[in-house]
Amino acid sequence: MRISLIFILLLFVTATVSAQTPDNRDPTVTEIWTPKPKKVTPGPSCGEAPSDAIVLFDGKDLSKWESAKEGEAKWEVKDGAFTEVKGAGDIKTKQTFGDIQLHIEWREPTGSTGEGQARGNSGIFFAEKYELQVLDSYESPTYSNGQAGSIYKQHMPLVNATRKAGEWQTYDVVFNAPRFSEGGSLISPARITVLHNGVVIQNNTSIWGSTNYRGLPAYEPHGKGSIRLQDHGNPVSFRNVWVREL
Repeated sequence: MRISLIFILLLFVTATVSAQTPDNRDPTVTEIWTPKPKKVTPGPSCGEAPSDAIVLFDGKDLSKWESAKEGEAKWEVKDGAFTEVKGAGDIKTKQTFGDIQLHIEWREPTGSTGEGQARGNSGIFFAEKYELQVLDSYESPTYSNGQAGSIYKQHMPLVNATRKAGEWQTYDVVFNAPRFSEGGSLISPARITVLHNGVVIQNNTSIWGSTNYRGLPAYEPHGKGSIRLQDHGNPVSFRNVWVREL
């Protein structure tokens, strides 16, 4: 009797599965019609700001930026770009951000005589804490997790996609900020995806904590933060900077 019941149950399951084959299923069950994605107009060419972007540099002034210490941003604006001025200090956005898509173009100075970390060094800090390295790494050796495209002192880039000094380069970044509990405990780490000149060099990389020159990275709870650009004493230039809040 027990075997007969099992046999009948198997027949029922088989019949049910057969009735739900792809050819017999209602395709509308898996269709989503609302809500609809917001309409966004892409930039007229690759790298130009889409319609919902926050333009952080329009080629004219640094009105969206300020000194990381106090006062106005004192980097040089010329020919549609802005350039580090040695000793002027880091600059940061006046607006703070959480999860973002960032587009930024940068150019290494020609005629550099330094090597490694002394060759066109700068950096892009998300929430002023997590550094994406900017460096002339075309043919200048340095430690792998400190070259261009690295999450500084943490993750080396998947490949070296650096162009020669004097040529404009692009970073397209998706940054997801870390999440903390009300008590300050880390719920989920920051994650970052980076395309360098159109090439994926960081693929949903988990950031281990704040960037430190000495010592291991660690997390401290925080909210939204500015984007900070580093003055490392080298005349690195930037242009066409925009973000989209995610």
